[in-house]
Amino acid sequence: MRVLVCTIVHHPADARIYHRQIRALLDAGHQVTYIAPVQDLPAERAGCALSLIPVPRAVGRRRLGALRSARKALAAQAGQADLLLIHDPELLLAVPSRRRRPATVWDVHEDTAAALSTKPWLPRPLRPPAALAVHTAERMAERYMHLILAEQGYLARFPAPHPVVPNTTYVPDEPAPPGSDRRVVYLGHLSPDRGTAEMIGLARQLRPHGITVELIGAADRRARAQIEPAQAEGLLRWHGFVPNDRAVTMVDGALAGLSLLQDEANFRHSLPTKVVEYMARGVPVVTTPLPRAADLTTAGECGFVVPFGDVSAATSAVLELDRDKSLRAKMGGRGHEVALRSLGWPSDAREFVAQLELWANKK
Repeated sequence: MRVLVCTIVHHPADARIYHRQIRALLDAGHQVTYIAPVQDLPAERAGCALSLIPVPRAVGRRRLGALRSARKALAAQAGQADLLLIHDPELLLAVPSRRRRPATVWDVHEDTAAALSTKPWLPRPLRPPAALAVHTAERMAERYMHLILAEQGYLARFPAPHPVVPNTTYVPDEPAPPGSDRRVVYLGHLSPDRGTAEMIGLARQLRPHGITVELIGAADRRARAQIEPAQAEGLLRWHGFVPNDRAVTMVDGALAGLSLLQDEANFRHSLPTKVVEYMARGVPVVTTPLPRAADLTTAGECGFVVPFGDVSAATSAVLELDRDKSLRAKMGGRGHEVALRSLGWPSDAREFVAQLELWANKK
């Protein structure tokens, strides 16, 4: 099967797109052409089964050029593909007409309409009409292409049922043992709604205790304005973007993994992938009470749930884990057991590939 994959919004090495879905397709013996801002990808990943086509990245209000480039690339490549997989709602405007494209799948990563409330580049008066336009586009897409959803909670947005491909992860057979370097980590995209101010506050409260906060991930403009002065002050370490296959190993041995996301509509029906990744690496979780994260952490007895915006509660949780190595090991071990049993990507990968094969063969 020849699969054409496209994104202009996500980082080209996005964990869901590149390290899970594309890898699953390649492992199954399929050929993949990847249209994305791929200039930063390791060159050795390209080969006979993976072709890379660079396009600009859509950032903030600068989206039209990226969209035009994607439309041109899709038009040139669609006729040679058995299936087209897009990852951004913007690309609904760029796909070729139905007669000129193969079976087409939109991977719905988030509640796009709800997420508009967190986009600083979109003026507030435009957010309600933009949300209405997104809902309209979703209904139209459902009529003319296949959908896969990243969360069970997204099913209610659509009249028809659609396959769910969750953000599970690769789980090692055995987690790394607790480390001795006394640090807590955050893995993922950094933005104010994902708790950058709270994590800086946590770093300030933990510094007298000799505990370091490490941030691993790309940051938006507002987050950089918060993080860079804190790093210059020596409050924390920010590694910037690290490819997911290396980033998850940087979690190993930490006191805790942080998920201090705020109470935003876009997060309420989602399980933050970072929580799954912390559990997979045997690291206790400190999370805010977003329903799915809180339910998983509480049911698995693998961490602490702290109130939104409560830096002191997060500090207390980290200090308890620092004091009690036995508790830390038990929580990390329980989280790893849950991840190994029910949150591993390989089984979801097989279902994902089988579903795409089915759709491609029905075209």
